[in-house]
Amino acid sequence: MKPFCFVLLPFGKKRDENSREIDFDRIYDEIIEPAVTGAECEPIREEAADGIIRKPMFERLMLCDYAVVDLTTANADALYKLGIRHGMRPYSTVLMFTQSARLPLDFAPLHGLPYRLDMRGVPERPAEDSYALAECLNACRNPSEHSPLFRLVCDWPRRDVARLKTDEFRELVEYSPRLKDQLAGARLAGPDAVRAIERELDVAGADPAVVIDLLLSYRAVKDWESIVGLVERMSPVLARSVMVREQLGLALNRLKRPEAAEATLRALIDEHGTSSETNGLLGRVYKDNWEQAAKARRPIEARNWLRKAVDTYLAGYRADIRDAYPGINAVTLMEMDDPVDPRQTELLPVVQFAVRNRLASKMQDYWDRATLLELNVLADDRQAAEQALADALATVREAWEPETTARNLRLIREVRSSRGRDVRWIGEIEAELERARNAVPHRGDGA
Repeated sequence: MKPFCFVLLPFGKKRDENSREIDFDRIYDEIIEPAVTGAECEPIREEAADGIIRKPMFERLMLCDYAVVDLTTANADALYKLGIRHGMRPYSTVLMFTQSARLPLDFAPLHGLPYRLDMRGVPERPAEDSYALAECLNACRNPSEHSPLFRLVCDWPRRDVARLKTDEFRELVEYSPRLKDQLAGARLAGPDAVRAIERELDVAGADPAVVIDLLLSYRAVKDWESIVGLVERMSPVLARSVMVREQLGLALNRLKRPEAAEATLRALIDEHGTSSETNGLLGRVYKDNWEQAAKARRPIEARNWLRKAVDTYLAGYRADIRDAYPGINAVTLMEMDDPVDPRQTELLPVVQFAVRNRLASKMQDYWDRATLLELNVLADDRQAAEQALADALATVREAWEPETTARNLRLIREVRSSRGRDVRWIGEIEAELERARNAVPHRGDGA
């Protein structure tokens, strides 16, 4: 079996001290992963688990043969974990950071490797930097102590990790990907298959990454009841994480429990502040309340819910204008007001800029393309909308994605039809989205 290399690196895009956005996923894909595999190691990237420090993370940190730690953002979490690694392992830890980073300490003497980014925050010379990292990992096979603890305290005891513990760790690392592969297959089969996997799992004691994957699998098959039940069986620490509580709020709303959903998401905002994701989910609660009141012909109540939804989405967009999701929902619902909310005119180009900026800086994503489609429909640009539709359909992953987009376009079509406008072409786009939804492999219709 190849030796394991634990990779401690932020996920997604983060900003440095100069407010430059850095794409850490590309750093992993273009520099780190090729270097680790080139050094004949098996990479294990730290799972995104909402900052939760749990037993599986400590096992990876202490028991992996090698570790690569990125210190570009030099946050307290990364430095704390680096201290744990240096306390356990006298060598086999490689530090990385971008050349422009201002670090709180001079890490260059501690086996530090600078790499280069361009102005967009993506690797400038990925092949060269990946080769340099592979050389550092290969050099660790002829170890010299670079942990400051072991270098400065000569009689510090060298921890001899029991072979049994190491073997158990290796079995766990191999088990988790197998279970994730099983979940991927279960998502295609439907809710019963996902539930069958959970029955074989000790939810409270399982690797948080596996539990989160199980949670998202239930979301993919629309098994909202099982999401609520799973959260109740999770460890208290994981159940209190932001991501889990957001998904709980989503599930409660889909189960027609809007008061419970609102309370869950409101509590998150009170504790952690406004965010594009949490506000986007809360905005959806109010949006559904608006639709129900409108169908029941309660116009005053409906208008109150509509404005509450718009304000909630708008607050989420202002929290992070790079995330177009709450922005597009805000401008779409502004169309529903009578007269149309005047803020829509100035907000439309801002949201469109955010979407185009995302499309220029990463691989195609369904929601980016679908958002551009919706913006073009709102702008009454049929040709651009049809082009965006083609791009969106090429990136569909889950059946609920085109279903959600079709639902939003239906709202626009219906309100514009009531105002006497010709909207037949919007209906044609809706029909294409419905066909795409039906073409995605069946995953069951959930609880």
